[in-house]
Amino acid sequence: MSDKADPHGGESMVGPHGAADDHGDTHGHDDHAHGGDALGPLDVRAWGAGLVGILLGLVVMLAFIQAAS
Repeated sequence: MSDKADPHGGESMVGPHGAADDHGDTHGHDDHAHGGDALGPLDVRAWGAGLVGILLGLVVMLAFIQAAS
């Protein structure tokens, strides 16, 4: 174990989770995710590309099934 002080020692919780002295509300340490901040914006292009990829995969699967029969 090192004799150096922990540079992040003050960032740890000092009480039970949810207690008033829990550090969750300080800058950069929001571990309690509030309603409007829980999710980021919806990336429509990425979801669309994912769905197109799944559909193309199903088309290939159906082509293999048809070729095997």
